[in-house]
Parts: sequence; structure tokens; C-alpha cells
Amino acid sequence: MLYSMTAFSRVEIKKGWGTAIWEMRSVNQRYLETFFRLPENLRSLESTLREKLRQTLTRGKIECLLRLELLPQKDSELKINQILVKQVIAALQNLQNQVSGKINPMDILRYPGVVEAQEQNFDQISQDILLGFDELCQESIAMRGREGEKLHSLISARLNSISQETDKVRNQMPEILQWQRDRLKQRFSEAELDLDIQRIEQEMVIIAQRLDVAEELDRLQLHVNETQRILAKGGAVGRKLDFMMQELNREANTLASKSINAEITASAVELKVLIEQMREQIQNLE
Repeated sequence: MLYSMTAFSRVEIKKGWGTAIWEMRSVNQRYLETFFRLPENLRSLESTLREKLRQTLTRGKIECLLRLELLPQKDSELKINQILVKQVIAALQNLQNQVSGKINPMDILRYPGVVEAQEQNFDQISQDILLGFDELCQESIAMRGREGEKLHSLISARLNSISQETDKVRNQMPEILQWQRDRLKQRFSEAELDLDIQRIEQEMVIIAQRLDVAEELDRLQLHVNETQRILAKGGAVGRKLDFMMQELNREANTLASKSINAEITASAVELKVLIEQMREQIQNLE
């Protein structure tokens, strides 16, 4: 199967600790680039998430966003750090001996670290987040696969059109050579020269060699067959297909340079248009 590099996926995670929403956007890129926007308390997961992407994808610019909303914990209790309280009281009593005043219990509670609120279990949250990310990756791959199937159909249709154009040119070549032969005879006649059959045949051999496009047509068809084989193999084939487009375009240019007939020129132009259309689609393939 072919995979596009363009996709969007979204996964929502709802648990007792709250809600998390994963979003992943990917666009075409020559190499694999990953960007993460995570809550500060989950930054430690970034290296693990990045490695998961490397094991799953090979090309594309990937942007991942995580939004986290934590719920207040049920039955949460405030804990008093008794050791720290005793130290604070002792310090205040020592200070009270030097200045007049009373110890305010609220001042003790406001001291940093005296009151300890029960923290969320981030180990469980991290595990749920990672499982949600796996689901996000699978959803993104599925969408990339659906897009890849569409691109496969479009590219295959254009490959078939290229084969039809090469067959058309191949079938026209005998007629073109005969047209060139008649044209040469006409020029001899207009110049009032004796028609030397041997001379005409020599000229036709030279013209036929110069206009021979059989090799270009054969290579075009070979490149079409190889491209179809790569498509059938599937996987990360974007770079291979991009190379095949360069080879197809080279043969189409050579065919155009040898053309002395409007129909052959039109076929060469059509080939270049088809190749360019495929090249644009292949830029989106992984």
C-alpha cells in the first residue's frame, strides 16, 4: 500500500483524572521532522513519543499537540508537614522573644511546604497518554493509507495514458517516414534534378537514423513498467518514484527534440504534461 504524507488525526482520552486531546497534523517533507507541543508536566514523554514516530513513519513534517485538563481529585486531603511545622514554630517563638506579638497559626500554614496537597498520579496519566498516542498514530496511518490509495489510482491512470501515447507514436513512425520520403522526392522534382533512387535511399537512411525514436519509446515503456512495479510493491517509495519521473521526463524531452511532425510533437507535449502531473502527486507520497 502507498501512504500519503498528508493527514490529520485526533484522539480524545477521558479518564478519572480528566481529559486529554491529541491532535496530529502531517504534510509532505523530504525527510522526517517532528514537533511536539506538550504540557510542562509531561515534557519528559517527548523523547519516547519522538521514538514512536520514528518507528512508525519515514517521511513528513509531523506536528503533535496535546491538551490536558485535570479534574480535582476526589476525597483529597490536605496533609500537614509536622516536622516543618515544629521548625517554623520554633523559629517564630525565637523571633517572638525578641519582638512583641503573637504567633498567628495562619502564618504558619502559609509557609511554603507546610501544607501538602495530594498530587495526581502522573505515572498512570503518562501511561494513558502514551496509549492514546499509539491510537493517534494508527489513525494517522489509516488516513495516509486512504490518501495513498487515491494517489495510486491517479498515478496508474497517467501511466496508462503514457503507454497509449508511446503506442500512438510507434504506430505513426512508418507513416512519418513515408511522408518524409515523398517530401524528399518532391524537393528533387521541384529542383528539376534527376531522381536518383540510390541517392534518395541514402538520404532516407540518414533521416531515419536521425528521427529514430524506437529507443526512446522502448525506454519510456520500460520506465512505465518499473514505476508500476514500484507502485505495486508499496511502502515508502516516494523517493524512488521521484527518480523515475526524472527518467521519464528525460526520454520525453529527447522524443520532442527528434520530432518533425506536429502529431509527434503533440504526443511529446502530452507526455510531459502527464509526467508533471504524476510528479506533483508523488511529492505527497511517503
